[in-house]
Amino acid sequence: MSESKALKMNPGDIMAWPILKIDYPTDADRIAALLPPGIDPSDSANVHLSIYCVPVPDEPEYGVVVSVDADYRGTKGNYALGYGIDQESAIFISKEMNGQPKYPAEIEYYRLGDDVRARCSHQGYTFLEFQGKTTGDLDLPEWTEYEWWIKVSRAVGGAEKAYDFPPHVVQVKAGYKPIYMQSIEGELLLRESPWDPIAEHLPIRGDVSARFQTAMPTVREITMEGPLDPDAFWPFADTISGSRWPGRMGGPKRER
Repeated sequence: MSESKALKMNPGDIMAWPILKIDYPTDADRIAALLPPGIDPSDSANVHLSIYCVPVPDEPEYGVVVSVDADYRGTKGNYALGYGIDQESAIFISKEMNGQPKYPAEIEYYRLGDDVRARCSHQGYTFLEFQGKTTGDLDLPEWTEYEWWIKVSRAVGGAEKAYDFPPHVVQVKAGYKPIYMQSIEGELLLRESPWDPIAEHLPIRGDVSARFQTAMPTVREITMEGPLDPDAFWPFADTISGSRWPGRMGGPKRER
């Protein structure tokens, strides 16, 4: 294993685990179908996966983030479809406060030498697997990225097209200074799952790229942005668990 610019840590320390970042192209119309009116398709059609282990607040949280290219008010960024995490305490407060689409999931993620493995499961279904090997260090400039969540609360009692808090866009602006980046050659498998239908809605349509990423945050701002049309949003209000995957009464859509 080659020497790299990774942070030096105490043995067993969970600080500064690199995030496993995986990107791949998919069908533009598939992404467009998942975006509520007011969040626009971008000029690219990529899916972004982030698999991580970070301390939240002081114990390890394993998670997987699924987001897609999207634009909001002319700004390019990512629309988050789901944050599957293994720490229940962070799920409900994140959803209630900021609209962050978190839900419970089981994540296996580790590195041994140059080998990298990850597996993500939910309700007994493994929906994503990755295995690969590191291939060398990367040099990346500082960058700023935007991500969008939806904060919304339907009316008590479930009246049609009624809200206690109508849908609003929450913007996350995040800046980073890279510390450690390493390329990875590997294979991504998307598996059928009614609870995390990434294989159904966002199939792989080209080359998959992967990397390790450790970066120092330079800015992080979570702000309430504009409202979305409440009537147009209504078909997007019912989702699977706490994600933004289209669902029915909190679970997968089922044939009747």
